[in-house]
Amino acid sequence: MPTEERIESEQPSSALVITKVETIPVLAPLARDFHGSHYRMTHRATLITRIHTADGIIGEAYAGDEVPTLLDIEQIVRNEITPQLIGQDAMATERCWELGYPATFDILRDRRVGLVALAGVDAAIWDAVGKALGEPLWRLWGGYRNRIPLIAIGGYYGEPLGTIGEEIGFYKEIGLAGMKFKVGGRSPAEDAERVAEARHVAGDNFIISIDANQGYTVVEALDLCRRIQSYDIEWFEEPVRWHNDHRSLRDVRMRGGIPVCAGQSEVSPAGCRDLMEHGSIDICNFDASWSGGPTVWRRNAAVAYTYDVRVGHHEEPQVSLHLLSSQPHSTVAECFHPDRDPFFWNLIANRSPLDGGDYVLSDRPGLGWDLNWDYVEEHRVRSTTR
Repeated sequence: MPTEERIESEQPSSALVITKVETIPVLAPLARDFHGSHYRMTHRATLITRIHTADGIIGEAYAGDEVPTLLDIEQIVRNEITPQLIGQDAMATERCWELGYPATFDILRDRRVGLVALAGVDAAIWDAVGKALGEPLWRLWGGYRNRIPLIAIGGYYGEPLGTIGEEIGFYKEIGLAGMKFKVGGRSPAEDAERVAEARHVAGDNFIISIDANQGYTVVEALDLCRRIQSYDIEWFEEPVRWHNDHRSLRDVRMRGGIPVCAGQSEVSPAGCRDLMEHGSIDICNFDASWSGGPTVWRRNAAVAYTYDVRVGHHEEPQVSLHLLSSQPHSTVAECFHPDRDPFFWNLIANRSPLDGGDYVLSDRPGLGWDLNWDYVEEHRVRSTTR
């Protein structure tokens, strides 16, 4: 095994040498409580990671939404991943990812904590690479298109964003292409009524998908499918309980008449491959921020292509817009109402305007985002002493 000194001495002259990894934890209260089928949220958290290089290029990204483990994620970046990356060539993205991957090996902690830590580092490294090459990441990752439809995740129980009509009216007013609507927390009959109302107020030219967050049994999911068959539903996400989901997802897919989407609860391309091999899904919405970063999401996209499965991405538009735009078999990108995700709407200072429901990505290098440092300073977690 070469020493660190030898690794550094063998770097090519064009190397983008990593000199420092900086972390900034951010926590913001939500305007109100948000309820899905079996969960509740009151805050949003993320970790900004900044990769400094000897050339003065700084790659920066934010990843994750892990309120209870925010500072644990930061400590993993600082204590476990950073020592492996100092002196490494950021251009060697696969090598950097492999050096950080052991942060996921601790069997006594939630594996996703290490994966989120690695994801932020990986995304920031890619941002530095894009900046060094003067190319946007949507182009470096495949360049299939520079625009992608953007939909909101909404329809929460208790109507924290107003009535269904008011919420959809807001999304249409700001130019979004559609919404992903929450189901699974009530009976199929009650949820069908809510979906019917959403389609009625949205009209025909508005994408509607539904997401049960693993809330139904197979029988209940199929009941809902039957009741909403005429409402042009784009996909049915995580319709069934987690304990036998490969088989149950397949049953809903084969019998329900609505495309089935899952993958956000998987933490590796191997897990998503098994969903595809079992015929469980039409769309795989693997999450780069929950699974180790863009490097591993792109591996999964290649697997999905071989199975004729389309790819989506669970939330995190700050990275998913680039990933999905790069691929020929992608669906749509997802965001939240500003009250549900203040980060995308406030942490990024230079979001592009929407055009006909599409988010149009710029030619700015890397991720292309400028962070709003006033907002960062207002919401950063000051003390990280453990």
